[in-house]
Amino acid sequence: MIHAIVPAGGAGTRLWPLSRRDHPKFLTDLTGCGRTLIQQTYDRLAPVSESVTVVTGLAHRDAVASQLPELAEGDIIAEPSPRDSMAAIALAAAVIARRAGDVVVGSFAADHLIADVAAFHAALAQAERAAEAGYLVTIGITPDHPATGFGYIQEGQPLALAGGCTRGARHVLRFVEKPDAETAAEYLMGGYRWNAGMFVAKTSVLLGALERFEPELAGGIAAIAQAYDTADGPAVLAERWPELKKIAIDHAIAEPLAAAGGVAVVPVEMGWSDVGDYASLRDAVGTGAHVAPGGAAQPVFAIDSPGALVYTHSKPIAVLGLEDVVVVESEGAILVTNIERSQEVKAIVERISRSGMEEIR
Repeated sequence: MIHAIVPAGGAGTRLWPLSRRDHPKFLTDLTGCGRTLIQQTYDRLAPVSESVTVVTGLAHRDAVASQLPELAEGDIIAEPSPRDSMAAIALAAAVIARRAGDVVVGSFAADHLIADVAAFHAALAQAERAAEAGYLVTIGITPDHPATGFGYIQEGQPLALAGGCTRGARHVLRFVEKPDAETAAEYLMGGYRWNAGMFVAKTSVLLGALERFEPELAGGIAAIAQAYDTADGPAVLAERWPELKKIAIDHAIAEPLAAAGGVAVVPVEMGWSDVGDYASLRDAVGTGAHVAPGGAAQPVFAIDSPGALVYTHSKPIAVLGLEDVVVVESEGAILVTNIERSQEVKAIVERISRSGMEEIR
């Protein structure tokens, strides 16, 4: 049983217009299962967690509280502005440490999908055991294709834990950035794992690494955490938060700690997806007709259009002779693109922002 941390941020611009600035993808039911992505994240974490703490922006705090009524008020930390993943995770870990002591925490994004929850729970149990031994542990996804949109993890020798039982964990040699297609193919053949950004560690290990590698950031987090549950908490948060360094947890502690031999990986196959664009969304939900959030099912007529992904909202949609097309009708906006260009949808959002049409962004 861990104390789960769920960073819930990001605009999800590659999934516009299903994901909007005021209603990002983690608050949205993209798969049509009746639960939003953050609700699905909570559902798979709750059975194996002592507590669940969500870190989100002020603009989304009320929506998170509405979607997750199981959480107490103190279980939702609202950051005044985005400072990237390290500050969010560290603040949650520091607050949990003050409330519960030196416990094992795990950070898991609010907007990912996992098909095999049992495999995830098994990997989490292995990660917890390695974390208790003093490692920062990441859960490495076994890749099924040479993806260029993910970072990779190079693993080393099995981890020797008490009693000589490794339980599947291995040393991490290094983290590598998103590769080109040729390098990704080499990584696939070389047994590298996808970096899904899941980290498990004792609070003392995580915060100790932060103090070691980013002492100024660590000091700011400590000051905020010390005051967080007091009457001065909101004022200290507002004052100190804008001063914090904007940096991802990978760069802040995972990469340098791996170089020092302090990071382990638990490999797993669990049907993981970051649902980062329409290509990965199609992999998750399949082709054919789906319903956009807030919309209704409508007739879809797709002729000679293999691989088409269509989201309806209020009108019938007809597609003729377009392979791998993406058509999304949503409230106030329509997107037409193809799977090959799905990574570029964020450029549309940037163009919309420059045009001043914030109401559809």
